[in-house]
Amino acid sequence: MRRALLTAAALLAATPALAGPRAPVPPLYLGADLSYVNEMEDCGAVYRSGGKPVDPYALLAKKGGNIVRVRIWNDAKWTKYSDLADVSKTIRRAKAAGMQVLLDFHYSDDWADGDKQIVPAAWAALDTPAQAKALYAYTRDVLGRLDAQGLMPEMVQVGNETNPELMAGPKKAIDWTRNATLFNAGIKAVRDAGKAGRIAPRVMLHIAQPENVERWFDDATAAGVLDYDVIGISYYKKWSTQSMPEMGATLARVKARYKADVIVVETAYPFTMANADTSPNLLGEDTLVAGYPATPAGQRRYLIDLTQTVVDAGGVGVVYWEPNWVSTRCGTRWGKGSNWENAAWFDYRRHEALPAFDFLTHDYRRGATAK
Repeated sequence: MRRALLTAAALLAATPALAGPRAPVPPLYLGADLSYVNEMEDCGAVYRSGGKPVDPYALLAKKGGNIVRVRIWNDAKWTKYSDLADVSKTIRRAKAAGMQVLLDFHYSDDWADGDKQIVPAAWAALDTPAQAKALYAYTRDVLGRLDAQGLMPEMVQVGNETNPELMAGPKKAIDWTRNATLFNAGIKAVRDAGKAGRIAPRVMLHIAQPENVERWFDDATAAGVLDYDVIGISYYKKWSTQSMPEMGATLARVKARYKADVIVVETAYPFTMANADTSPNLLGEDTLVAGYPATPAGQRRYLIDLTQTVVDAGGVGVVYWEPNWVSTRCGTRWGKGSNWENAAWFDYRRHEALPAFDFLTHDYRRGATAK
C-alpha cells in the first residue's frame, strides 16, 4: 500500500504544474516570524541597531534574512491583529524589504498548536464535507485577495503545528479520513490559487517537535495526503525529547523518506533569564542546553549550531519564532508585557539589536564547524 502511494506521489511530483511561476528557492531559508511587529509598534516599541531606530523588516533583510513568516486567524474577535488587513500590511513590508513570505494558516479563531486545533466558530456546526468546502473557499479567497494586491506569498502553510486532527479541538486519536479530506482541500486551494496567480506558492505541512514527524507523515501518506513541497518542524528543546544531534538525524531521515524539503520553521532560545515585566517568560531554565548559557552570546551560538545541524542533515533553513515580541506598555491575556522578551533579538534597555542576528549571515557548509 505504501509503495503504491509513494509511486503516486512521485508521479504527481513529476507532472508539469499548470500554475504561475515559482519564486526562486534560496540556498537556505533564513528568517523570522514577524507576526507581532505591527502590534508591538502600535504599543510603542522602537527597535534600534547601533543606537538608531530602524524598520524591523529592513533590519532583518539587512542582517541577512530572506523570509518572513506571518500567521493568519479566521475571525479572531479578541484582537485586531493577524487578520487579512494586518497580514497584508506585514507582507507588503516584507516584500518591500526584498524578502519572501511564508503565510501560516491556523484555521482557527485563536492559537492552533500541537495541543489543540480549535475549529473556527463559523464552521463548527458544519459536517466534514461542508467544512472542507469552507476551508477551500477561505484559503482560496485569502490568497486571491493577496494576489490582487501583488502580495501573493511564496510559501503557504496548510495548518499550524497540526499534530492533532485539524479543527477537532484538543489532542485525540486522529480520524484520518476526515483529516485527509480537510488537508487536501487546503492544499488544492493553494494549488488553484497558484494556477491563477502571479506566484505559485510552495505548500508546507507543519508538525511540532521532531519526534512526532515520522509517524504523522506515515499516517498522512497512507491517508492520501501527498501533494506538499516542504515539511516544517517546530523545535523547542523545552518541549522536545530530542537533543540537537537527534533532531538533525530525524531531519535527515524525514528528507529521505518523504522526498520533500525539510525546514525548522519555529525555534527560539533565551538571551537572559531575567524578566522585563510582570508577564511570565515561557522559556525558562528548562529551556537551556548545556554549553549554551542564557546570554546574548549563548543565544547566538545556539542558533548558529542549530542551523549548521539542519544544513548537515540536508535541511533547507531555519525560521525563528517572534524575535520582535518585546516588552511594551501593552499586554496579552497572560499578563502585561511579553511572555517572550527574554527570547527576542533585542535587549531590555532600548530594544537594541543583539548578536543573534549574526546567525543569518554565518557561512554554513556541510560538515563545517560553527564559530
